[in-house]
Amino acid sequence: MLRVFILLAAFFGFTGVALGAFAAHGLKSKLSTEYLAVFQTGTHYQLIHALALLAVALLSLNLPGRLLTTAGWMFTLGIVLFSGSLYLLTLTGVSKLGIITPFGGLSFLAGWLCLGLAAWRMQG
Repeated sequence: MLRVFILLAAFFGFTGVALGAFAAHGLKSKLSTEYLAVFQTGTHYQLIHALALLAVALLSLNLPGRLLTTAGWMFTLGIVLFSGSLYLLTLTGVSKLGIITPFGGLSFLAGWLCLGLAAWRMQG
C-alpha cells in the first residue's frame, strides 16, 4: 500500500493546490464570497488529508496492518466525498449535494480513529 498511498497523496496534494489557486484567481469573480469560502474549505481539508495519506504511507513501512490501510482508504474516501461534494456544490449551485458532505467528514473521523487505534496497538 506504500506506493498507492504515496501516489494518492501526491495526486490530492497537486490537485488541492491547483484547485485552491483556481478558486483564488479564476473563481473569485464568479462565485459569491460564501461559495468561495466553501470551495476553499474543500481545498483546505483535501490538503490536510493529502498529508495524512503521506503519513499513512510512511508509517506503513514500520507499522503494517489493516487499521493503517483502512485509515488511508478512509482519508481517500473523505477527500472524495467531503471536498468533492463542496466543489460540486459551489460550481453547480445544486445545494442538495451538501447531503454528501457529512459522509466525507465521517470518513475523515474514521480514518483518524483507525490511525489512533493502530498507534495504540503498537509495541513499545
